[in-house]
Amino acid sequence: MIVRMWEVRAESYGLADLITWVCDTALPEFEHDPRHLSSEVFSSTDHRLVVISKWRSDPPAFPDPPPMLVARPPHAWDFTQVDR
Repeated sequence: MIVRMWEVRAESYGLADLITWVCDTALPEFEHDPRHLSSEVFSSTDHRLVVISKWRSDPPAFPDPPPMLVARPPHAWDFTQVDR
């Protein structure tokens, strides 16, 4: 399993619209993908938005958000579980 963390900082006025874009536009593109297991969306008080998605293999790239909603480009990292 691969866990992808996608993070972006919204413009101060754009967090609500960015959340709507993620939930209504970006995530539905993945939900039909047989590799997709689940996704969760988190926000913070400093206008950051994080999506944690779990994949069977090879997660596709997250689409670019509308530029007027973001204060800086998004970043993404992939993780695999550590056996301990």
